[in-house]
Amino acid sequence: PDGHPKRGGFLPPVPLPRRMWAGGQLHWHQPMRLGEEVQRVSRIERVHHTSGRSGELLFVKVQHRFSNARGLCLEEAHDIVYRPLAHSTATTAPGIPPAHSAVWQQTVVPDDVLLFRYSALTFNSHRIHYDRRYVTQTEGYPGLIVHGPLMATLMVELLRNHSHRHIQRFDFKAIKPAFECADQRALRICAHPDGDQVHTWVQDHEGDLCMQATAHWST
Repeated sequence: PDGHPKRGGFLPPVPLPRRMWAGGQLHWHQPMRLGEEVQRVSRIERVHHTSGRSGELLFVKVQHRFSNARGLCLEEAHDIVYRPLAHSTATTAPGIPPAHSAVWQQTVVPDDVLLFRYSALTFNSHRIHYDRRYVTQTEGYPGLIVHGPLMATLMVELLRNHSHRHIQRFDFKAIKPAFECADQRALRICAHPDGDQVHTWVQDHEGDLCMQATAHWST
């Protein structure tokens, strides 16, 4: 019903209906070139059940390894969280301010066109990103949800626009959902270089952290 691939095939048969991206880790080993044959091997690495402010939470870590004829190219891990539907007694955690001052920054308005195009680009049919009626009436969110990987992509692009160095590792974690709403809420994409690593993050229109990440340059 939510447009996401049915659970119980590769992903475990989780009964909790709301699915969100909690974070991820990427580690580049060598380039993948256009036209090459690449093998992807995926596995469920960990399943962890806990409880939070909004009730039950089930975290699933999925590990992907991409290889070509020369060997391992990319390791990518997805941290996925499953949650129950919203209810009237759910509490909202207070916002968290960023820990660093921005040296590089960019403002992006994640409108419905951008979210739809990113869903199409990544073959993501999850309706929370493009079906406003579904996401507000069924899942109880205030608007379309900005993809976690889209915010990660914007952070990586900010680094690419300010440095010619190659990124070897990129670890990101979701802190607070970001929404596309009628008032066109803007996101600030920020970064603070620190030697061989860069602290980077996304702030919402209230100045709260939505996502934070650490990028490590290749040596």
